[in-house]
Amino acid sequence: MERREFLKKSTIAATAMMLPAAVRGEDAPTWAPYNKVTVIDALGGPGSSGFGDRVPLTATDIADIKASGVTAVNVTVGGVGSYTRDFEEALRNIAFWEEQAVAHPDALMKIRTAADLIEAKKNSRLGLIYGFQDATPLGESLERLDLFYDLGLRVVQFTYNLRNLIGDGCLEPGDAGLSLFGRKLVARMNEKRMLVDLSHCGRRTTLESIDISKQPVAITHAGCTAVSDLPRNKTDEQLRKLADKGGVFGVYFMPYLRTEGQPMADDVIKHIEHALKVCGEDHVGIGTDGVISAIQLTPEFRKAFAEQIEDRRKRGISAPGERPDVFTFVPDLNTPHRYEKLAALLAKRGHSDTQIEKIMGGNFARLFREVWGG
Repeated sequence: MERREFLKKSTIAATAMMLPAAVRGEDAPTWAPYNKVTVIDALGGPGSSGFGDRVPLTATDIADIKASGVTAVNVTVGGVGSYTRDFEEALRNIAFWEEQAVAHPDALMKIRTAADLIEAKKNSRLGLIYGFQDATPLGESLERLDLFYDLGLRVVQFTYNLRNLIGDGCLEPGDAGLSLFGRKLVARMNEKRMLVDLSHCGRRTTLESIDISKQPVAITHAGCTAVSDLPRNKTDEQLRKLADKGGVFGVYFMPYLRTEGQPMADDVIKHIEHALKVCGEDHVGIGTDGVISAIQLTPEFRKAFAEQIEDRRKRGISAPGERPDVFTFVPDLNTPHRYEKLAALLAKRGHSDTQIEKIMGGNFARLFREVWGG
């Protein structure tokens, strides 16, 4: 079972009263400039049911989208880990989000250029940025990249933990880096002005991609190895190279923020602050790797979550740090208002409004403008 499936099943019978008042948004801290800034989730999705399950958004989902204040989200439209099904899966997912944008024109719009981000903010709509979390939908053909670009794809993560035709993921012990095909992909993406994403990539794949790309690249959702030494996180060397090339690093809300126990908002802030020290304030953002609506911690959720972890282990894609009792969201940021709450916590720690605005989305907006143009 994919993570998107257990999220869907776990929310069906949930009630908001199962959450503490602070998590539901009552008496939550606010940050005064929030409504004026561009807010970008560099990896996430609308609703509460996860990525790519093609379940139509509900009225509650739409209300949460509008309440969140998020300007745009990199929504995963590609499959993961299969060269036999991921091409068709990607086409189905793109078709689904096209339908959702048509069904909810007052809440959703498709993002192709940086100018679209401005329009999304101006009209208070959530911009959908189509992205892959694995290059498997491309198969062996760079011509497929042209097809997906025409359909709106703007972000491609090269690997998902394991090895594929592009290069090695972060769990591969050989750490072989980019393949020749992978190097051709970097060149083609540079030509088409598409954003390279290195989030799940291995050390050499990450460093080599940064080196050979003629444009800045992204790590849309990861953590810092110096804070939590787990394979899904990135070393200071990788972070510095990314920043030196003009790229942006997105901190996620995932179990890998800690080596043990459930990550909380304090852990997110620790990774943000370390990344700021290494990369500088112009190169740090957020990629939650989660959904906009709150997740309800029901018995159904716990059961489905444990089954999903077991399935990932059987498939060999489970990363160290994944446990059935450590959930893939941050409990005290488990609210559609998570970005504003995080901004308020950063302000309380002395971060300036200018710096917080960059972290909330300004840095990713700048990166998108430089890479995509227009």
